[in-house]
Order: sequence, then C-alpha cells, then structure tokens
Amino acid sequence: METKRLTGSEKFAYGIGAVGKDMVYMLSASYILYYYQDIMGVSAWIMGVILLIARVFDAFNDPIMGVLVAKTKTKWGKFRPWLFVGTLTNAIILYFMFAAPPTLDGGGLVAYAACFYIIWGVTYTMMDIPYWSMVPAFTDSGKERENLSALARTCAGVGSAIITIVTVMAVTSIGSAAAAKTTDLQTIDMADYQTTVYVMERNDAQVATGSMMVCEDGMESLTVSADKSEFEEAILFNQDNSEYTIQIDDIELDGDNSAMNIVLDSVDSKEAVVVVYVTESQFESLSESDQHTIRGEVSSTKEVERLGYKYFSLIVAVLFFVFILITCLRIKEKSSVNMKTASVKEMFRSLVQNDQAMTMVIAIVLVNTAVYITSNLLIYFFKYDLGGASWTGNYTLFNTFGGGIQIISMIVFFPLLRKFFTIMKVFYISVGSAIIGYVVLLAMALVGVSQVYPFFVPGFFIFAAVGMLNVIVTVFLANTVDYGEVKNGRRDESVIFSMQTFVVKLASGVAALIASVCLSVFHISESEQTFELVNGSAVKGITKMLYDIVDHGASIVTNDSVVGLRMTMTLLPILALVIAVIVFRKKYILTDEKLDEITKELKSRHEISVEKA
Repeated sequence: METKRLTGSEKFAYGIGAVGKDMVYMLSASYILYYYQDIMGVSAWIMGVILLIARVFDAFNDPIMGVLVAKTKTKWGKFRPWLFVGTLTNAIILYFMFAAPPTLDGGGLVAYAACFYIIWGVTYTMMDIPYWSMVPAFTDSGKERENLSALARTCAGVGSAIITIVTVMAVTSIGSAAAAKTTDLQTIDMADYQTTVYVMERNDAQVATGSMMVCEDGMESLTVSADKSEFEEAILFNQDNSEYTIQIDDIELDGDNSAMNIVLDSVDSKEAVVVVYVTESQFESLSESDQHTIRGEVSSTKEVERLGYKYFSLIVAVLFFVFILITCLRIKEKSSVNMKTASVKEMFRSLVQNDQAMTMVIAIVLVNTAVYITSNLLIYFFKYDLGGASWTGNYTLFNTFGGGIQIISMIVFFPLLRKFFTIMKVFYISVGSAIIGYVVLLAMALVGVSQVYPFFVPGFFIFAAVGMLNVIVTVFLANTVDYGEVKNGRRDESVIFSMQTFVVKLASGVAALIASVCLSVFHISESEQTFELVNGSAVKGITKMLYDIVDHGASIVTNDSVVGLRMTMTLLPILALVIAVIVFRKKYILTDEKLDEITKELKSRHEISVEKA
C-alpha cells in the first residue's frame, strides 16, 4: 500500500467539503419538520411517517450505493465522480424541498413533501458515502487517520453550527426582504364582519384558567394584512405567524404580554372570531366594564418564513456545491488495495461478519437518535415553553453558544483528553457529559427556569459531548475497515461508510417520528390551532374549543403539554445514550493495542502481496 502524508491544501479541501455537507444535512435534519408542519400546515403525524418511510427506503438504497461506489473505476477515481454528481443533484433537490408551492394543500402537499424528501435522501447518499469512504482510502490507521477524522468532523461541526446559529434569524431577514418585494398585500377590517371577540384569562404558567369574557360589540377597527393568497380559503392567524397590536379599552396587547387567534372560514363568510389571551391582572381590569372598545393592527408573517426558508435553502445549496467542488478538484485517493469487487450479497455478508462495524452501527444509531430528538424539539421548547416575543433571539443565542462549544470541543477538548486517555475512555467521558447535561436540563425545565442564560450550563455538557462524539464514532468506524480486512480479506470501506450514512439518517428519521408523536400527543402545534372543524367550519371549531376550556379547563398549550415536551427531549435521549454505552462496552474490542496488531498484520500481508506480484 503506497501512502504519503497529506498536504495542507488537501486537508483544507477535504475539510471545506465537510462544512458544506453538514450545512445541508443540519438544515434538513433540524428544520424540515418545522417547515412542513408549522409553516406549510402538514400534520405532525404525517410528517413523522414520511420521514420514517424515507429512512426505511434508505435501508435498501444506502448499501447498494456503497456497492456501486466500490465497483466504480474511472480516470478520476471511484469516489470523486459520485461526490460531484451527488452534490449537484442534492443541492438542487434541497432547494425544491424548501420551496413547496403555497398553492398546494392536502394530499398534494403531502405527496410533494414525501417525494422530495425521499429523493433528497437518495442524492445525499450519493455524495456522503464516497466522502467518508475516502478517509481509509488515503490514510493509514493511527494518528494520521485520527487527525484527518478529527479535522473533518470539526469542519462538519462548523457547518452544523453555522446552520444552527443563523437559520432562524437569516430566514426572518431574507424572508422579510423577499416578502416586501413579492407579496401582493390585501387588508381587511374585522369591523366589517360579524366578529365575536373572546378574552381568555391565563395564569403565570400561560395556562387558560377557564375565565372568559365575550365581546360582541365595540369593534372600532381591527385591520388584518396578509398576502392575497392567504385570504383564499379559511384564515387562521395567531401570535406566532403574525405581528400584532390590539388595544382593548386602554390596555395595549402584543406578543410580549398576550396571545391571540383570528379565525375566518373565508373572506366571503362575513363571520369571524378573535381570541385574545391575557394575564390575570389584565383580565381583572377588563372585567370591571361591560362595554369595551377594540381596535388594532395585525400583519401576517406567514410569507416571511415561507420565502425565508425558500431563499435561505438556495444560498446553502450554492455554498454546498462550491465547497464540495473544491474537494473534488483537490482530493485524490492516495492508496488502494486491489481486491475482487464483491456482489451485493457478499457485501451484506461481510458487513454482518464484521462484528465491530455492526457494533458501531448500533452505537451511532442510538447516539444520533438522542441528539436529533433534542435538536428537533429545541425550537418548540423555545417557541412554546420559554416563549415570549424574543424567542427567536433566545433560540439563536443558545444555538450560537452551543455551536461554539461544539467546535471548541472538537478542536480543543478532544485532543486534550486524548493526551491523557485512550479514545475508548474519551467515548465514555463524552456520553457521561451528555447524560449529565440532560439531567440538569430536565431539572431546570421542571422547576420553571424561564431565562435563557441558565440553560447554557446543560448546553455546555451536551454540545461538548456531541462535538467529541462526532469525531470519535468516525474514527471507530474507520478502524472497523482495517479490522474487516484482516477478518474477511477485503476492504469494505464504501459499504461500511454507507452504513454510517444510513444509520445517521435512520436516527434522524426515528427522532423526527418521536418528535412528531410528542407534538401531536401533547398538542404543541400552532399550525393545527389545537381545534377541529365543526361541520366544516373553523369559526365553529374554535368557538367549541373555547367553551370546552370554560367547561373542562382545556388550553391551547397546557402546562401538561410543555411538561411532556420537556420529558421527551430529555428522558428519551438519556435512555438511548445509556443503551449505547451498554452495547459498546460489551461488544467493541478495538483498543489501541488491538489496532497496532491489525496494522502490523496488514503491512505484512501487503508486503507479501507486493513480493508475489
């Protein structure tokens, strides 16, 4: 096996590819559920099923793609052609996945989401497998491979952190600019409708108490502005998809001190319901009068988010293609082993026979499921639990801190711990750190911490662990390639790394399904408005819900709802991590000493092979 040390430009080219690759993956993994559920209105259950079906499809697609990569022989190598084509097609599909036509609804929108998400998964596999398969193809086991894996995972962490940090704010900025140029605004005045205004009291936990006032008169002027397309069917506005100021008598209400719903079955129905949720003191003040004067302005932000994700995904797609193009132009395989290309059946048999690869596959599924459950639900935690008009700023601030810690953990914490501990011990330390973080996060959420800064403490433990685990599992998986060559007589790097691609996507699918079940069971979904139509009428539906609140104490997002959210995003990740440690401890045997033995054995075999040739 002919090898030589990597140059600085080659390391940069490989690393910049990881930045683009994980920018794309993090955008899809963390925001696809939110985009289609909260913005486009697809049911959380349906989205969860779509994401899981896509992962089941990948169970067959990814290993086959690994075989195709392994069989490829071109003058550009076997990895780069797939890397280039996969990146180009994936970038195009990414844009269309976040550019769902607003005219689609019902089955059409579900079909659109399903088709583009499945195709996105296929094209991502086309570039992800050859990218990671290059690691054992141009490095020896040991420090160079470990250092390159650490570099690639650090750069991948940078890509993930960039998306985590900037997405929400960038979507708002880009969407606002785009909406200002493209939105065809229409304004209606609720005073022209037969409008019933309900004022609901909420306690400090933002739970409806059941106290309600009905105001059928007194509407002076309440204008609602939105894109004309938003007035074509039933109209549902709330505090999370609108900016509003409503004044009832002398009390000013907005997103900082209240919540609201506006519902019309259609512009032509001439019947509407406005619900305003106020504090106990505000409700008491308003209760002192039987006559109320109501005025205000509401401006929809639905188009802002929809257009924001559309054009932000386009920017990410272009950067992704440019970064991987640099990788393709600069990186070449520096070593190869001439072995018989295996059939699909033989590849699966080899993978099953490689017990260390299977152990890492299971561990990666569990670790990534834990991480993605949290990342999928984090935006809902900030939006509906901590809440407030500044939730987007707090969400961005927390992710900026977490992204920075994740990068530092890969650059500083992992190399530092590696000086004093074996990589297996660093794995246990990392998992332990994550579990500690989740326990602290749960305790803080349950006691009602409402400020973002205290959450930096559990965030530190969790993000630091995620950063180090990203490096560690890649090193472990690369080591199983050498182990498999000694055991089975063949280097199955493409198939083994195709399994990494599959299991990471499987973990994101399982996590998304768990998140969607959580959102549905605990009714944390503004897109569904938590009420059902009555005889096809949204106005009758929300009216029924309000009187159910009065009679039974129901609520838009109850205290039980947010407790369920907290439990799901902490206890389930802890369980997954504990199982991962148990499996790893019982099955993984590739210690530093064992790897030295494997390296010596491979060098001996290769020398003999060269002599015979």
